[in-house]
Amino acid sequence: MSGIQIENLVKTYGDNIAVNGLNLNLEKGKVYGFLGPNGAGKSTTMNIITGYIGATGGTVKIDGYDIFKEPEKAKKRVGYLPEIPPLYQDMTVKEYLVFVTELKKIPAKEKMKNIKEVLEMTKTTQVENRLIKNLSKGYKQRVGIAQALIGMPEIIILDEPTVGLDPKQIIEIRQLIKELGKNHTVILSSHILSEISEVCEYIFIISRGQLAAEGTEKQLVEQMAGENNLELEIKGDKDNVKEMIESLEDVFEYEFAESETENIVRLKIKSDRDVDLREKIFYICAENDLPIMEMSFKQKTLEDIFIELTKDYAAPEKKIRFKKKKDKQEEEDNVSDL
Repeated sequence: MSGIQIENLVKTYGDNIAVNGLNLNLEKGKVYGFLGPNGAGKSTTMNIITGYIGATGGTVKIDGYDIFKEPEKAKKRVGYLPEIPPLYQDMTVKEYLVFVTELKKIPAKEKMKNIKEVLEMTKTTQVENRLIKNLSKGYKQRVGIAQALIGMPEIIILDEPTVGLDPKQIIEIRQLIKELGKNHTVILSSHILSEISEVCEYIFIISRGQLAAEGTEKQLVEQMAGENNLELEIKGDKDNVKEMIESLEDVFEYEFAESETENIVRLKIKSDRDVDLREKIFYICAENDLPIMEMSFKQKTLEDIFIELTKDYAAPEKKIRFKKKKDKQEEEDNVSDL
């Protein structure tokens, strides 16, 4: 079986659970994103996949090879860039890559061809004879990616590859990752949402060592957004505004907010994602002589979903819940049961 299969993966450190029953299936030929806050278990999972550390329980198979039972065969299929690149600062770039080819047991006749290829891919040919310690942070990251590419493994794993880079360097590394995705399966771990959104085709959201959600960005938004949010400031009496809002069938939840201005009612309204209430509210406010002072419409984004899935559990705020359609259906069901 090709790709990576992770089943019921567990990693504990004493009483601390870093990875908790994680199940993932990664097919070949995509750029995957591991998205989660710091401490979510992303780096631990990466280290287990690559064989750097063991697991407390579960299995990890790479192209069918168990990383714990057949580590040599599994590791040959993976190139890895840790968050801190494993660079020898007093070597030149070329010397370091020769050293990596020896570690990876690349046949002697293929070494220089392989090195030339990864230098070109990472655009580091111009610095191949410079000492690594004299390179910029961006070039050091490129050299780190180059060492991961030695041997041309099918799977490239990059853990927080743009941390500490300036904006220009970040753009360059992201473009390099996209290029790698054309011929390799790439796994990118990051807590930076914009990076995952821009580079990755498929996203795993990790929280507290578990899989919180997965899918393309479009799928995640469509499946989990679930609602539209409308914020309003209406000039008028609060009771009149409340009566008006409750006359709208498509409102399933609303709440009032404090207003610093007298005779101005502030509120938030929620409706199904496929319902846009702006036009209805405009006309009903006009009919009831209630001027709209401000109206803002918002659909949930991937950022909203990420925050919601990874936030600490907290007591929910008290809200007025208005579910006319559902309550009516429940009444009909109760009658039919009599």
